[in-house]
Amino acid sequence: MGMALCVAAAGKVIAISTTLFTLSWTHSVEKTEWAESWQVTPQGLELTQARVKGSGAGMDPGEGARLEDGWWVWSPGLPAVPALVLASSGATVSAWTLCHSGGCLELGARADQPVRVEACQR
Repeated sequence: MGMALCVAAAGKVIAISTTLFTLSWTHSVEKTEWAESWQVTPQGLELTQARVKGSGAGMDPGEGARLEDGWWVWSPGLPAVPALVLASSGATVSAWTLCHSGGCLELGARADQPVRVEACQR
C-alpha cells in the first residue's frame, strides 16, 4: 500500500493519490504570494522548497534564498511534520490553494473551518 495525502475539512476527509503537492496563499498583511512545495513521506510531510514574491512583515526569505523570476526561493531543510493544520479566519485575502498532479483545491475559504493535511495510506 502506497502513501497518499489526506485532507480533512468541514467534517469530510478526502485521500489524494499523490506524494507531491504545493500549498500557496496570499499573505494577509503584505498581499504577497507565498508558495511551498511538500513531499509525502513515511515520516510525514516534508517541506522541500519555499517561495515568496517579495518580503515584508513576517515573510522574509529564508537562509540561502535566491531570486528566480521575481520569487525568492529556498530550501528550508526542516524535518518532516506529522500534519499541517491550516487556520481559516474568513478574513484573509485568500484561501489556501493545494495543488497536486490531478488538480487544485481551495481550502479554508470560510471562517472556523480549519483544515488538516497529513500523510496517509492509500
